[in-house]
Amino acid sequence: MLVNAKEMLNKAYEGGYGIGQFNINNLEWTKAILEACQEKNTAVILGVSEGAMKYMGGFNTVAKMVEGLDKDLNITIPVALHLDHGSYEGAKKALEAGFTSIMFDGSHFPIEENIEKTKEIVELAHAKNVSVEAEVGGIGGEEDGVISNGELADPKECKQVADLGVDFLAAGIGNIHGVYPEDWKGLNFERLEEIKEAVGKLPLVLHGGTGIPEEQVKKAIERGVSKININTECQIVFTEATRKYFEENKDKEKKGFDPRKVLKPGFEAIKDKVREKVDFFGGENSADK
Repeated sequence: MLVNAKEMLNKAYEGGYGIGQFNINNLEWTKAILEACQEKNTAVILGVSEGAMKYMGGFNTVAKMVEGLDKDLNITIPVALHLDHGSYEGAKKALEAGFTSIMFDGSHFPIEENIEKTKEIVELAHAKNVSVEAEVGGIGGEEDGVISNGELADPKECKQVADLGVDFLAAGIGNIHGVYPEDWKGLNFERLEEIKEAVGKLPLVLHGGTGIPEEQVKKAIERGVSKININTECQIVFTEATRKYFEENKDKEKKGFDPRKVLKPGFEAIKDKVREKVDFFGGENSADK
């Protein structure tokens, strides 16, 4: 049974570890992440961007696929199905489709409009026992056509949004989506401390988890970041494993052209990456806590 993400992230905040949000892009992705997290006995958040949603067929298709895999694979860990960087209309569609957690990303609006729309989404979602993530300050890079240079979130604005009753908050602290450039300045921990002081014990979210040095991620978790988003790293290892399969001409051996065989190396690579990240975030066996 799918759950909202509030309880798992509150536990992570209190326990000083992180919960991974691993974005899904197809059935193999979803199955690999669920199996890896079940083995590690950790709660997990399956993130879906609206672009990935469109690619997979739509909100209802994704929701039913995740519900079906969760049941048929006998998954016993807490699993949240989360809309990642949702638009105003997308958030409403996710609620209708049965998502158990949503992110409404109003960071590109003026703060007054962000507050107004976030407040409405919080009311709609909480009426359905769905958790809500909001965002203040743009996350660098590009996400479904929304481009940001990674502004630092204003702590006062973070408090304004936190006071709306959101369950966790994404706040820009210099992090970006995708591969980090060589001249990246790193996370701004001074701003993170200011945000934490402003919002209290509200779990914070680190978007763009791929490529941030490990010591910086650990430092962020110690300072109230409870949810770390991973997507690019899984895409990279999946592509590398698939490329190797063809370079070794495995597709020409027996029925090596069978898509189930073609996709298996990438599937296993994602599982390995997810296990690695769960260990790194300190989440192994956290489902029992």
